[in-house]
Amino acid sequence: MEIIHKYFKDLSETQIEQFSKLQELYKDWNLKINVVSRKDIDELYLRHVLHSLGIAKVITFKPGSKVMDVGTGGGFPGIPLAILFPETQFHLVDSIGKKIKVVNEVVEGLALENVKTTHGRVEDIKDTYDFIVSRAVAQMETFVGWTKGRIAKKQNHDLKNGILYLKGGDLTEELKLYSSATLYDLINYFEEDFYETKKLVHLGMKFKG
Repeated sequence: MEIIHKYFKDLSETQIEQFSKLQELYKDWNLKINVVSRKDIDELYLRHVLHSLGIAKVITFKPGSKVMDVGTGGGFPGIPLAILFPETQFHLVDSIGKKIKVVNEVVEGLALENVKTTHGRVEDIKDTYDFIVSRAVAQMETFVGWTKGRIAKKQNHDLKNGILYLKGGDLTEELKLYSSATLYDLINYFEEDFYETKKLVHLGMKFKG
């Protein structure tokens, strides 16, 4: 939890309490349904919570905005972002039922009122969102295909509506179709070695007319 304080100093009492509860909630649920690898559970704040919050170093979601987390798994990046932005609406989607079960239990345990969940495929979601966030669930081209038509046209942020994608390694090949993509190196925000090759990709959607 200290690592969250290190980079996010203006947390409310409620946010501090919610972030503090994450370790216990995930440890407990992970024994029943494995959503976080065994070695990662001990480094939950470094490898999952802070990683998710890398998005918050690039954008501050405005009150009333809508964000969908596709392939949320155990709730990352959606749950840490929902704690940090309590006035933003988050929709966490995963096709694996047991993962959504854990997410629902964690959301309930934290009393988060700005999160809804769907067990299903993103292609079946009809709503639109300011941003779609995810942590490396597919190649970018595949992901863009899945999320086509889900991004709202009305702009509410300085950063263009679109995809915010957390991924590591060399993305040159994967992003060659997307010349407009902007890459943010997380090591510029977080000094821990874990972030050496981690990036956030912003792909703003273009609209005609």
